[in-house]
Amino acid sequence: MEGKGIDGKLDKSEQSCEEISHLSIDIGGTLIKIVYFSTNSKCSTSDEVPALSKERQEVPNGDLNHHILSGRLYFVKFETSKIEDCIKFLSSKKLQQCVITGAQCHHSHAVDKIKIKATGGGAFKFANLFKEKLGITLDKVEEMESLVTGANFLLKAVSHEAYTYIGGQKEYVQIDQKDLYPYLLVNIGSGVSMIKVDGDGKFQRVSGTSVGGGTFLGLGKLLTKCQSFDELLELSHQGNNRVIDMLVGDIYGGLDYSKIGLASTAIASSFGKAISENKELEDYKPEDIARSLLRMISNNIGQIAYLNALRFGLKRIFLGGFFIRDHAYTMDTISVAVDFWSKGEAKAMFLRHEGFLGALGAFMNYKDGNADFMAPQLVEQQPPKSSSCIVDRIHNSTRVHENENGAIDCRLRVSSSFKIYDDVKRR
Repeated sequence: MEGKGIDGKLDKSEQSCEEISHLSIDIGGTLIKIVYFSTNSKCSTSDEVPALSKERQEVPNGDLNHHILSGRLYFVKFETSKIEDCIKFLSSKKLQQCVITGAQCHHSHAVDKIKIKATGGGAFKFANLFKEKLGITLDKVEEMESLVTGANFLLKAVSHEAYTYIGGQKEYVQIDQKDLYPYLLVNIGSGVSMIKVDGDGKFQRVSGTSVGGGTFLGLGKLLTKCQSFDELLELSHQGNNRVIDMLVGDIYGGLDYSKIGLASTAIASSFGKAISENKELEDYKPEDIARSLLRMISNNIGQIAYLNALRFGLKRIFLGGFFIRDHAYTMDTISVAVDFWSKGEAKAMFLRHEGFLGALGAFMNYKDGNADFMAPQLVEQQPPKSSSCIVDRIHNSTRVHENENGAIDCRLRVSSSFKIYDDVKRR
């Protein structure tokens, strides 16, 4: 499936029985993104603890004794303006510590000792709120580092993660790990960051723009009265930007400006027709405004992205962030912009898990060193050529798949030294 996350909902059937042992959160200016691992055990009135299957496999620290904890990796999002909904969602879950004794995982609900990995500006802004409401400490992870870590993992570990969108056709791209770096990561959140990635832990934010998802929603609310990003995006489906945008053909009497390669349908000025027409805001259809606004911002991002790639001689441009949302018109506009300015030499590539790069990167940031907590570490790996493979000195034969709600079935390897290795692999 193509779903990359679900909106946070308080499902009464799951509130009391879903147990979370590891969780990370990315709190942006517009959206809150959460990644969490749950044993997803069924409700029970007994105090039984989940049993762990024993395996003996080679692990990086040389310890051959470890266990497997089965569960799911979930992806959830909320609007930051509705952070109380996020608080309620988390309070409905059983955030736990998990301590291994023998072949069992013993859960502790000592909330005052729980720390979760957090990234984004909101990790600073709302730290006290999480402490007051939930008793949770936000262990902050640097934002750009989280984005790059999440992107690197997905591009290396997940097959069919990156794809192009040209002429209404989605085509997945095979990533050659030996030729992955350097690349440009364009993360489109409330604003836009452009990051030159040279390797694991090697990156530099080289540019950006304040015209991003926050601009789309902010101006959209003012101009159309839509109250949410999804509502505004849905409205744009029905619109016609040519009613508001001034095209090259409007200036040249319906003709192309062929000397410089501009077709008559190219946009000469976004919202340009509003200058000469004797109309007020209420005279324009909200759907046309939404369409024009989306076109303007997407074109701008595509152009700036390519110019930065050109500046550093980068061949690959990957785009993430919840602004895109697998939306055909958005991807088509960005793709056309990159293709136009590069004269067909570069292509925009999108990521299936676009909006969760930061949260996933923060999830991977858990480290060892505290015997009271077990730390998850996502292992970067290639899709297997056989039933098992050796990657980063870890033997892996775990299979993982996505559920209809966007969750990923996975197993966490728990070693006796309290390390967890999350074996994420797609068939």
